[in-house]
Amino acid sequence: MTSPQRKKPRVAVVFGGVSSEHSISCISAGSVIKAIDPDRYDVVPVGITRTGRWVLEDPATNPLELGPQGALPSVVGDIEVALAPGEATELQVRERSDVPRSLGEVDVVFPVMHGPFGQDGTLQGLLEMMGVRYVGAGVLSSAVGTDKAVMKRLFTSAGLPVLDYVVVTPREWARDEAGLRARIDDLGLPVFVKPARAGSSFGISRVDTPDQLDAALEEARRFDPKVLVEAAAVGAREIECGVLQGVGAGDHTASELAEIRIDAEHDFYDFEAKYLPEENTALDVPADVEAGLAGRIKELAVAAFDALDVEGLARVDFFVFDDGRVVLNEVETMPGFTDLSMFPRMWAASGVDYPSLVDRLIQLALARDVGLR
Repeated sequence: MTSPQRKKPRVAVVFGGVSSEHSISCISAGSVIKAIDPDRYDVVPVGITRTGRWVLEDPATNPLELGPQGALPSVVGDIEVALAPGEATELQVRERSDVPRSLGEVDVVFPVMHGPFGQDGTLQGLLEMMGVRYVGAGVLSSAVGTDKAVMKRLFTSAGLPVLDYVVVTPREWARDEAGLRARIDDLGLPVFVKPARAGSSFGISRVDTPDQLDAALEEARRFDPKVLVEAAAVGAREIECGVLQGVGAGDHTASELAEIRIDAEHDFYDFEAKYLPEENTALDVPADVEAGLAGRIKELAVAAFDALDVEGLARVDFFVFDDGRVVLNEVETMPGFTDLSMFPRMWAASGVDYPSLVDRLIQLALARDVGLR
């Protein structure tokens, strides 16, 4: 007697969104969708438009990748869908002229979302309320991982090293502009001015002279009213490390390290250096780092992962100075998954290829409990 065939887990890959990182999310999702084994999983691509509509997307007709001359993709689907709670949460097609039509249960969501209103705990909170398992960090660590200012406070409270910084909020600027300017002056020059809750290097400026500060603040405020002004890590190497959550009670695992070497044409690791072909950026994977120092960086990466109570995965970024000092820059709870992204490259160098990495993340999500944990 033939046993009934077991249903494949259904994975809804959710991407796009209303943040400035909409297109980067689409590119990352395109790579993730290609990597998921269709023999093991039923994959449903769900795009969120720039206006917040949830739609079915078809990568066959809308390639989720960079186009000619670096043209950026967008979510363009027109079949609206929604998550519907019940004994088992399901996807439903919502058509104005008809009753909702079920597309079946959702076992796990892979939220390939970057930036506010997706990576910052908002989507994770929705999924928690729906009782749906999902890949990656929970509500709190997603929110803290998106807010660089709060992240640095948690690092400091955990005894982890960070660069000196000043947080500029609209309320504080209105109340004590002179005091904030004095604190920024104390950081010295150069400084970097960046939106506190944006990514992909959007809105970041390097300030080398005092007269550049106001324009840099305005540029950052185009993306976020909350701004971080940070001392520059002059002459430091930029080193990154990937962390994967341990299985069961197992310890978290740190990847091989990577180093970003920026051409003099770029002041920092900006959007073009990150996502366009590597004409001006060298990415060394694995990085050429002495064994003792590499071990210390990996330990700090796991400590940062724990300090933010991250689940699933994270990319941890560091500055390493000539005197051996190691300083945390930030933790990315949903790092880029494009073909040029460092997180998959680091794990490939560690013996975990792209499809295996995606599969492990899905399996980690399927194995964890819903609700408080």
